[in-house]
Amino acid sequence: MKTITVNDKFEKFNKHWTPHIIGELNGQYVKLAKVKDDFVWHDHADEDEMFFVFKGTLYLDFRDQPTQAVGPGEMLIVPRGVEHRPWTKDGEEVWLMLFEPRQTKHTGEVEDAKTVKELQWI
Repeated sequence: MKTITVNDKFEKFNKHWTPHIIGELNGQYVKLAKVKDDFVWHDHADEDEMFFVFKGTLYLDFRDQPTQAVGPGEMLIVPRGVEHRPWTKDGEEVWLMLFEPRQTKHTGEVEDAKTVKELQWI
């Protein structure tokens, strides 16, 4: 057991849309990501996905629901099977923490240039 300083972990990487693992509990990875601009439409058929925003404002589009804005200190849980597209406004960089089961694929079943298949621990 040791304390993790989240801001120090954010300083260890700069690549956008590439989650990094900082911990594991009960079969879940705790991940950090820096995001900017648009991501891809995708869903996770078998897993819920939790977004917790540390810095900036994350927007999530949904096919049949209004876009949601998530600001610093706020979180949003996207239920399994709900197609979504995260993005940021005006080139803003957003810092996120994600909680997801170990087996969660980065972009679900969608293959894209932004898909990360192997996550790294930091």
